[in-house]
Amino acid sequence: MKSITIKGSERESVGKVATKALRNAGAVPCVLYGGDQPVHFAADEKAFKTLVYTPNAHTVVIELGTKTYNAILQDIQVHPVSDRILHIDFFEVFDNKEITMEVPVKVTGVSPGVLLGGVLRLNQRKLKVKALPKNLPDFVEADITPLEMGNKLYVTKLASDKYKLLHPDNTVVAQVRISRAAMKAAQEAAKAAKAPVKGKKK
Repeated sequence: MKSITIKGSERESVGKVATKALRNAGAVPCVLYGGDQPVHFAADEKAFKTLVYTPNAHTVVIELGTKTYNAILQDIQVHPVSDRILHIDFFEVFDNKEITMEVPVKVTGVSPGVLLGGVLRLNQRKLKVKALPKNLPDFVEADITPLEMGNKLYVTKLASDKYKLLHPDNTVVAQVRISRAAMKAAQEAAKAAKAPVKGKKK
């Protein structure tokens, strides 16, 4: 999985006044959990754009002076009106410990059902995976090539030896639905087949 580096500085004061001052200066207060002690730090708001405003999943390298931490984004708070980032929680990761995070689903292939007029519906845009940091995928590939009209692609078809998918086996990732136009055409064809042929003698 691709990684993004965030450069910041540790916070000495974590009170409301200090936090407000940070935000007024264009910085985001953050906390890193998962280690022996929580680490409070702040970084420029612009540093988080490639991490937050993207559909892609990333791990994070947090550089605080001479200290470096590997982490993942755990929680984010944004302002309800301005959408400014108010606070971010990170979780420290270690090479020998599995972690859980959501990664996007990437659709590949061409569905015969879609070619015949069906509509592809992506039920799960992200999937929760559990793996060692080195095995975290950038995305989970969903091949829709086998999907005929009305077929469903279940999460069990996306299994991998490198990571676990934390979803019930009956979770539908994608499906090809019959479009209204295709359904109408099928109904008209059925009616035509049942209708008596004009001019045919009894």
